[in-house]
This record gives sequence, C-alpha cells and structure tokens, in this order.
Amino acid sequence: MSHQQPYQVLLFYKYVQIPDAEAFTAEHLAYCKELGLKGRILIAEEGINGTLSGTVEQTETYMRDLRANPLFSDIVFKVDPADSHAFKKMFVRFKKELVTLRYEQPLDPNTLTGTHLSPKQFYEYLQRDDVIIVDGRNDYEYDLGHFRGAIRPTVETFKEFPEWVRNNLGEEHKNKPILTYCTGGIRCEKLTGILMNEGFTDVYQLDGGIVTYGKDEEVQGRLFDGKCYVFDERISVPINHTDEDVVVGRCYHCDTPADHYINCKDDTCHRQHIVCEDCLETRHGFCSTACEEHELARIASK
Repeated sequence: MSHQQPYQVLLFYKYVQIPDAEAFTAEHLAYCKELGLKGRILIAEEGINGTLSGTVEQTETYMRDLRANPLFSDIVFKVDPADSHAFKKMFVRFKKELVTLRYEQPLDPNTLTGTHLSPKQFYEYLQRDDVIIVDGRNDYEYDLGHFRGAIRPTVETFKEFPEWVRNNLGEEHKNKPILTYCTGGIRCEKLTGILMNEGFTDVYQLDGGIVTYGKDEEVQGRLFDGKCYVFDERISVPINHTDEDVVVGRCYHCDTPADHYINCKDDTCHRQHIVCEDCLETRHGFCSTACEEHELARIASK
C-alpha cells in the first residue's frame, strides 16, 4: 500500500459476564462519543459485540483502552483500513442477548461451543467430501457471497435457526462433521451450541469468521465466492483475493450476475438489493418504479 489510509473499521466481540452491564453501557457510550468514534456496539450481561470506525489514532486508543479493562484484556479486533467513517452516528445499546436468539435454554459459548478452526484448517476441511457446510448468516447475506458448497439457510433472522436446524438437518447428518461460519464469528459461537444441543456430535466453526479468513495471507480467501455482507455503510467487502473468485449474486432487476449491494434511494424504502451496473444507471438507484415516482413526488412537493 502506497499510503496508510486515515481511518480504520474495527469488528470485535467477547462473551464475558459484565457486572452492572446497563451502567457500563451508558459509560461506554459517553466514552465513545468523547473519543469521536462512530458505529454500533451492543452490550449485554453476557458480553460485548461491536463494529465501529474512526481515525487510526482514535481506533488505536479505543483498542488500548478496552484491553486495559481486565474483562477484555484478550479481546480480538479485526481491523480494516478505510478512507472515511463507515457509520454516521455512534450507538451503544444494552440488550438481553448479543445476538437475538430466544432459545429454549441459555447458551454460554464459554462452556458449550464448537471447535474453532483457523482459516487454514477451515480451508482444508472445506475440501473434504464428508463435511456439511452451514452458513450461519441470513439468506440475503448468503446470496451476496458464501463458501463453495455451503447450505443456504432459509432464515431472515438468527432466532429462526433452531427451527431451521430441526427441519433441514436430519438424522443422517448427526455424526458428520458440520462446518459453520458467519461474518466475524459471534453468531457461530451460539449456532454451534444449538447444533450440539440438537444432537450433532462433530461441530466446528471458522475462528474469526469470514472477515478473518479473507485476511489470511496463506489461504487468501480461497473457496469463498462473491463478497461478504457487512453491517455498515460499505455494505460489502471482498474476501477471495485470488483469480478463482466467482460472482454469485444476481441483479434484483434483471437477474444477471452482480455483487454490488445498494440501498433504495427512496427514503421511505431503503430496500437493500443487489444491482448490476446497467440497472444501477437505468433504475437510478431505486428498487422499483413506484419508489422512484414516490421520491420524485416528495422532492417536487418541497
């Protein structure tokens, strides 16, 4: 890289019991705002989960200060260089669960979770004939990009996974190696626990998620096709840095191969959809004619 980019995007999580988590949430919000960061951090009694952006100096200070807290001394940050902020505002919110699941029984990844595989180990497992590969994300994330051979989950929210597992992974899969993956790793910490509770005996997860896999210098993102959906203004990031990458997304309008995700320009819609270059130009960034007409009428009425 010829020059260091002025901003960084941090992705991080840690399951750890936080005493008085609601008070910690308020304090953390004030701290992040004072530092000038932007992003989204969720805090629960079971831990912390966040994505934020800031200048290199701001993000380095944040990482140093969070690790100074004994609860987070070993927290792992995934760091992406950026030209600007990836968020518009700073949110720090208290929630009952870091990842909304509402499972029948509590799941603590510190006591029940699948075996973590490094990117190299995961890549080697992907090439085996006896493995079942389960995408631990939502269906629209899968549609933009996924590991080759992975099962597409027919879920729109994570809390639908327990039922999906029961209905789609039968007894014949119970003793096969199950590989799971998600964006940064946090969802698989719980998904593998669900699988183990449901009777699966050989369960694995990609340590650090797709984002870490794409940064591994040896693997270079091989066997991941398309792009990885991310929950910030970038919307997607490349993972496969070889010439083996394949576009798997389809344009919302014309169904041609595409991997560019946008928000509908109608302020009352903002539907996220994949669009090819031609349709981006002819559709003017709207998901439908109705949305374009609505937005034009809104502007005209001003």
